[in-house]
Amino acid sequence: MRRAPGLSVRGKLTLSYAGFLMVAGVLLLAAVWVFVLRHLPAYTSVSGGVLVRSYLLRDFASAAGAVLVFLLAFGLLGGWILAGRMLAPLARITDATRMATDGSLAHRIRLPGRTDEFRELADAFDTMLARLQAHVTEQQRFAANASHELRTPLAISKALLDVARTDPDHDTGELVERLHAVNIRAIDLTEALLLLSRASRRSFTRERVDLSLLAEEATETLLPLAERRGVTMETSGDIAPVAGSPPLLLQLTMNLVQNAIVHNLPEQGTVWVNTTVHPHTVVLTVENSGERLTPQLASTLTEPFQRGTERVHSDHAGVGLGLAIVETITQAHDGTLTLTPRPVGGLRVTVELPATEFRV
Repeated sequence: MRRAPGLSVRGKLTLSYAGFLMVAGVLLLAAVWVFVLRHLPAYTSVSGGVLVRSYLLRDFASAAGAVLVFLLAFGLLGGWILAGRMLAPLARITDATRMATDGSLAHRIRLPGRTDEFRELADAFDTMLARLQAHVTEQQRFAANASHELRTPLAISKALLDVARTDPDHDTGELVERLHAVNIRAIDLTEALLLLSRASRRSFTRERVDLSLLAEEATETLLPLAERRGVTMETSGDIAPVAGSPPLLLQLTMNLVQNAIVHNLPEQGTVWVNTTVHPHTVVLTVENSGERLTPQLASTLTEPFQRGTERVHSDHAGVGLGLAIVETITQAHDGTLTLTPRPVGGLRVTVELPATEFRV
């Protein structure tokens, strides 16, 4: 926004210092007049002669004028120097802001010295720059990964169509089936990206939701998938009231349960779904048996397009956004997501959300 030029903050502070010093000087001289000079008699005997009050007042007025002129000059000069020293940190913050505006997020102010208002502002600005840099880096990596994932089904579709065009005798039924599967995967990936974007914007209406009912709905919906894979599911817990978006929280629960089913033992696997209520939070826990995971690997599973193992390439392998969507929905509901490898194998996922009063 364009603004008309005005007096700088340093100039305003300088005038304020000088003005305050002048007012203090005037008050001091007025006090001398009121309490001392005003009560002098017209003639006062002193050693060496007689002191006339009028002469004394004239000399005092001349001296007071000189003092005020000196205070004005001293106030302007001293105020300018002091204002410059006081505003030096602000200049560094302004320079860092301009650099960030130009796209340089790696610069940090790192203002030295003890804590004061300017240093608190500089530290807060450095923290903001660090988060912005991490967010931009994450978005760039996400865009690159999303482009790669979207390009894969398009490239496969192009290859299948090229084969059909060059080989008219090719089995069209098989071609249609493969194109259908590739198209479904592309649609699922696009919908997952849209859901991720919607959750990150927090563009939803909060309602009272019982998380335990969502857990039961998710397990019932995914029961056929669990039976086909030989996975047993166990659901337990209490009424878990939270304030949030029912579709998003259901998607969160579905993603966790499906992930627990798919990334499980080849046979006789188990999934445990539990909800618990604490004084101020509600906790949804989804555990599954499976291969042993290292803490380092578990910490990367919420990154977009990350998968726990390379062995999963089946019809329900997903698009690599399941836990990323879970994390985004959790953050959009002011909650925390924790992934902990189980010592005997598998993963324990905990979603902790703020509790709300539940009324029937």
